[in-house]
Amino acid sequence: MLEPDLRATIADLPKIELHRHLEGSLRLDTLVDIAREHGIEMPDYDIETLRPFVQMMPNEPRTAKHFLSKFTMLRQFYRTIEIVQRITREIVEDAAKDNVRYMELRFTPKALCNISDCTLEEIVPLVCDAGNETAEEHGIIVRYIVSMNRHEPVSLGESVLRAAINNQHKGVVGLDLAGNEADFSCIPFRSLFHRAKAAGLGITIHAGEWAGAASVWDAIGNLGASRVGHGISVLEDPALVQVLVDREITLEVCPSSNYLSGIVDSLEDHPLQALTRRHVLTTLNTDDPLLCNITLSDEIALVMAHMDITLDDIKQYMLRAARAAFLPPSEREDLIRQFQGFMAAI
Repeated sequence: MLEPDLRATIADLPKIELHRHLEGSLRLDTLVDIAREHGIEMPDYDIETLRPFVQMMPNEPRTAKHFLSKFTMLRQFYRTIEIVQRITREIVEDAAKDNVRYMELRFTPKALCNISDCTLEEIVPLVCDAGNETAEEHGIIVRYIVSMNRHEPVSLGESVLRAAINNQHKGVVGLDLAGNEADFSCIPFRSLFHRAKAAGLGITIHAGEWAGAASVWDAIGNLGASRVGHGISVLEDPALVQVLVDREITLEVCPSSNYLSGIVDSLEDHPLQALTRRHVLTTLNTDDPLLCNITLSDEIALVMAHMDITLDDIKQYMLRAARAAFLPPSEREDLIRQFQGFMAAI
């Protein structure tokens, strides 16, 4: 446990988050409201009744399969465009409340369209508009990363890419590939991501989370990723570590998620510090605040409590995140200068 004064300092710290999934960031009380309004079958409409279905609980299996099973329940809640708008607004509000000043919120359009009568072309601007309006109200900068899954058809990815490019003016800055990296290669999506990069989108790929270092090689070598979601298995391959350093590839590290999904045995065993000591560019992120029952402040407090990480180290994580933001160069430089000022004042 951290001293209360340090915990308060962390809460007040201006923050940046580069890896947060919309679909894993909902409020429990909102889910109960939706369930009651739309007749989603539950034993009773109570937060504690719902919690075990959508959040990792103590003594549950810490496996990728069990972690991802929580999304099976969550996908039942995206019933209307009004629900998606509400969820988006609340996620931005929650980030602002946690003093996140810049956030790249990623979402999978297909997941939000499965039940609602909405197309990919409609859902992307709808999320952006709801997020942008709320961001302006709360003094936070929000940009968007549109995601597709490896196990889904490349033809679907084509539609996702088109929607992402068409909404760059609304704040879409990146394209992401997620899903089962252990069983599905990213190679079929190579030309699609090359086109995304040519269109000015930043490329981030989920890799090195549930598969080995070769998955990260593919992400940066074949898809042109400048950032990797998770990527912690790179330590298996010293040559790859050096490639990351030389190319200044940034890892979007999510320690609590890695622990709860069974990738690491404990936070003390997490390779975050080892990666940072080897000069890999690392950032701190929540991944799925609902599933992990954390805020970004909680994530920072946890790594400080379980690792040899100081507040000065945390400042550097925030500055690295600013430098890795998927923003036009002038906007990124403004963000870097702003956070240099924030960090110097603390």
